[in-house]
Amino acid sequence: MLTLAVVSLGVPLAINLGNRVTAEVRSQALGQADVVAAVGGGLLTPATPENRAELQLLVRSAAPRVNGLRIIVVNGAGVVLADSAGAASIGTSYATAGRPEILAALRGTTYQGERASTVLHETLLATGIPIRSGRRIVGAVRVTQSVSAVHGEVRRTIIGLGLIGLLVLVLGLSMGAVIAGQIARPLRRLERVARRIAGGELTARAVVEGSSEQRSLGESFNEMADRVGRLLASQRDFVADASHQLRTPLTGLRLRLEEGRAAGVSPQAAAELDAAAREVDRFAEIIDELLVLSRAGERELPGEEVALDALAAGAAERWRRTAEERQIELACAHNGPVAPVWCARADAERALDSLVENALRYSPRGSTVTIAVAPGALEVRDMGPGVGSDEQELVFERFHRGRAGRAGGPGTGLGLSIARELAREWGGEVTLRNQAGGGAVATLALGGGRE
Repeated sequence: MLTLAVVSLGVPLAINLGNRVTAEVRSQALGQADVVAAVGGGLLTPATPENRAELQLLVRSAAPRVNGLRIIVVNGAGVVLADSAGAASIGTSYATAGRPEILAALRGTTYQGERASTVLHETLLATGIPIRSGRRIVGAVRVTQSVSAVHGEVRRTIIGLGLIGLLVLVLGLSMGAVIAGQIARPLRRLERVARRIAGGELTARAVVEGSSEQRSLGESFNEMADRVGRLLASQRDFVADASHQLRTPLTGLRLRLEEGRAAGVSPQAAAELDAAAREVDRFAEIIDELLVLSRAGERELPGEEVALDALAAGAAERWRRTAEERQIELACAHNGPVAPVWCARADAERALDSLVENALRYSPRGSTVTIAVAPGALEVRDMGPGVGSDEQELVFERFHRGRAGRAGGPGTGLGLSIARELAREWGGEVTLRNQAGGGAVATLALGGGRE
């Protein structure tokens, strides 16, 4: 905007100043010619040697004042009587068609215009003024100036104006940068605090500083952070309290179901009691997973460098017995060493366990589930029914199990949600896709950098 303002004001001003300089040069030439004509009128008559000497001195002293090439004085016949350039042209007739300013002045007309000089090979600004003695024209004064000199004067004026505009622009930009820095500095600090809060540091608060508007923004931000902190704390406390309070009656209910079955009941009643016990276990599992989800994003655990092959081997060891019970082979695969990732080991293990559990649940007997190590990621490959193309994102929603899940074994519908939340907590991601030969591939990317 400042550049546009300087240009929009400077260009018309430069054009106007250029025109004014040109007009001033022309006016100065006319004025100086009038002075020479007024003084020289008394020196033309009588034409004595003394008067000729004074006339020559006059034109020589007047020439530097007009910044021109020459000033000459001619008599009524057009013969040169005095020349500021020297005595070489004195006695020469200038009343020729190539010098219209002389002819016009001898006819009593003031002349000023540009013409090409065949002698100097340049364009001249020629000014002619008649010299009068009473009503009679006794001679003429001619002032010739180089047009390039006039243009040079205009150019110098424009350059000077441009330098002033450049100085104004530099000073304006410097002041603008200082003011912008003062305005933006509190906002940048506020942004850093917002990022700290987004990273889980809920105790971070903004410094109230700057202008009244910025101070109001900082105060409002801190109020919002306080409110969010209280809401999250109350939510976490509620889930923890609910989890704790529900575990006791659930445990008591399961014991009663086991006692009822042990007391001796009919086979049909025993089957119902076993189904009820499984539902109690599923309810307890849902409570535990909801508690994990409620704490996601808080980064309660410190980060560390974790080797992906160690994560894969640990998961295979934890789930090997479950895989054997379901007659599924659990294998690990990797193509060489890969760089470690930065995360909390417990979070990575919990996310990987959710993916392995999912794969074992939907894989048929006699199939293989593979935990593959890749740069910055772990892949869990199964040979199950896969996932519909329209459900590859929906299955990450809480309690959404998809068509394969509803047709398969029991589950909470929270495993994939937990895995994705824990991965994103460390700058990673969990995705799900189908394999070309059948089955699904769940990828746990843990490529987040160290913070």
